[in-house]
Amino acid sequence: MIVDLNCDLGEGGPADAELMVGCTSVNLAAGGHAGGGRLLAEAVARARAAGVAIGAHPGYEDRANFGRVDLPLAPSDIAASVRWQVEAVRALAPLRHVKPHGALYNRAARDPEAARAIAEAVAAVDPALRLFGLAGGAQEAAAKACGLSFVAEGFVDRGYEADGRLTPRGRPGALLESVDAAVGQALRLVREGVRSGVVPGATPVRVATLCVHGDGVAAAALLRAVRAALLDAGVRLAAP
Repeated sequence: MIVDLNCDLGEGGPADAELMVGCTSVNLAAGGHAGGGRLLAEAVARARAAGVAIGAHPGYEDRANFGRVDLPLAPSDIAASVRWQVEAVRALAPLRHVKPHGALYNRAARDPEAARAIAEAVAAVDPALRLFGLAGGAQEAAAKACGLSFVAEGFVDRGYEADGRLTPRGRPGALLESVDAAVGQALRLVREGVRSGVVPGATPVRVATLCVHGDGVAAAALLRAVRAALLDAGVRLAAP
C-alpha cells in the first residue's frame, strides 16, 4: 500500500524545517490566511532541498482568524482568491497539487458550489494539478467534473464526526493531542478508510494522503511517530 504524508507549512510555525524532511508532500501558504512573501520563499527553498512534492495551500484571505472562520464569499470570489494564491506558489516552484485550507477546505467538503469554484480555479492554472480534499466530501465530484485528479485526504490529528466530516474546532474531541491516539487513527484511516459524508451508508472512502498539521504543539514528534508506525506496518510513503 502506498500513502502520502503531507504537512501544511509556510505559515510561520517554528517546526517547519523539521517537518519538511519527515513528510512526502507539503502544502505551502501563499499569503491568504498566512505565509506569503519571505515565508513562502523560504518554505519553497526548504521543500526543494528536501525533495518533497510542493503544493499550494489557499485559504480565506482572513489572517486575523488564520482562515478558520467561514466567510460568505460568492463562488466567483472564491475562485479568484484561490487562483491568485495558487499562482503565487507556482511562480516560485513547480507545483504538484493544491489543498485548500481551514474553513474553505471544510466548506468545499459540504458545499458543491464552493467545491466547483475551487476546482475550476485550479484547473484554470494547470489541469495537471492534483486536488486534495476531505475523503467522502463534495470536493471529489467537483474535481473530477473539471478534469482534475482527486486525492482523498484523512487527518491523523483531528477528530471525526459519525458521517465522516471533521469535528469543528472548539468542540470536544476536535483535536487529538495524544501521539498514541494520532498514530492509532493514522493506521485506522489507512486500513479502513473514511465513512462518506456525501452518501450515508456508502462503502468507506480509501485515504490516499494523511495530514499532520504543522502548527500543532507537538507536530514534529507526532509526524515522526506516525511515519515510523506506517513504515512498520508495511506502508510505502510517496507523493501521489
